[in-house]
Amino acid sequence: MTWSGRLAELGIELPSVPKPAGAYVPAVRTGSLVYTAGQVPLVDGAVAATGKVGGEISPEEAKGHARTCALNALAAVHDLVGIDSVVRVVKVVGFVASAEGFTGQPTVVNGASELLGEVFGEQGAHARSAVGVAELPLGVPVEVELIVEVR
Repeated sequence: MTWSGRLAELGIELPSVPKPAGAYVPAVRTGSLVYTAGQVPLVDGAVAATGKVGGEISPEEAKGHARTCALNALAAVHDLVGIDSVVRVVKVVGFVASAEGFTGQPTVVNGASELLGEVFGEQGAHARSAVGVAELPLGVPVEVELIVEVR
């Protein structure tokens, strides 16, 4: 089965690639790797949530937003090289805007990791960093970037 077929089987439609908010591109290929820019939880071009996790945003809400970020990152990969050219997910980096004392960043970033596992199976297993930060662009609670190997 192709990855596009797997997405269809799961009922997942990749969104349009969000327009960059600065002087960068959504994804870049070098050799057999594609690096995405950090993707925030934009839905139909609008910020889905603002606030800090462990404050205004619950960890479960943030986990859902991390999933949205991963979908946006996959859309950037697809727009650049086509989703069916993905060999495996190599690394995920998740940034979580954290309220003071919040230490559940890995649980939040699981939203992205679990989506990648659903879509890519064993080829979705990846190395990962989950980093707590004071602020993120546009006040969003989470940002995710991917590195994927492609054909």
